[in-house]
Amino acid sequence: MSSRIAVVTGASSGIGAATVRRLDAAGFQVVAVARRADRLDSLADELSSVTPVVADVTSDADAARLAEIVGGLGGPVELLVNNAGGAVGADQVEDADLAGWQWMFDVNVLGTVRVTKALLPLLEKSGRGTIVVLSSTAGLIVYEGGGGYAAAKHAQTAVAETLRLELNGRPVRVVEIDPGMVKTDEFALNRFGGDADKAAAVYAGVEFPLVADDIADCIVWTATRPHHVNIDRLVVRPLAQAAQHKVHRVL
Repeated sequence: MSSRIAVVTGASSGIGAATVRRLDAAGFQVVAVARRADRLDSLADELSSVTPVVADVTSDADAARLAEIVGGLGGPVELLVNNAGGAVGADQVEDADLAGWQWMFDVNVLGTVRVTKALLPLLEKSGRGTIVVLSSTAGLIVYEGGGGYAAAKHAQTAVAETLRLELNGRPVRVVEIDPGMVKTDEFALNRFGGDADKAAAVYAGVEFPLVADDIADCIVWTATRPHHVNIDRLVVRPLAQAAQHKVHRVL
């Protein structure tokens, strides 16, 4: 294998799966990483460029094993998309479910750091590495009921900004993507413990929320700019969402 390699975490659904498909179309050999083997196998059956790797970003051993697999593929490792993450609950700080907050920090923040640490030597070795950190507008602006998620995403944003400073002078770009309202099959459903009514209410009356492929398009666009061009931060919202707290709804 000699084609350039991209690694996408959280690749089993939503933005991650859409990004895998976009990267395949752009000519990358894609390592799709997630916990659900059946979803990854489906992607690999659909796209011949995909190498599925079942791994948990909260595991040091899995991150090390991932780096070994990626390093053994033979091609230059040019891109890491830290997409694995998510939200749990919408509790206020005074009622915080600390287990949920811990999970959000472990997956969104420490997962990003863990996988980045494991793959950074390979990205640097390629001479044209790019690290994409998928954060959120919640990493820039807080909102009621989003304290845990916003705290995790603020921390993830801080990691991206710090990493860019620390890698200055080395051939690795750091890109932060901050989506606003994105309607996927699982994000809101998972956040509300499978409550379909609560999940649907998030997008009620919004005619055109963003979808996973919109964000995947942005990710691949930033990653395929000439390597001397670094898109530090890209904030992406649907037209209906003027700000975190202002959304036009047709009810």
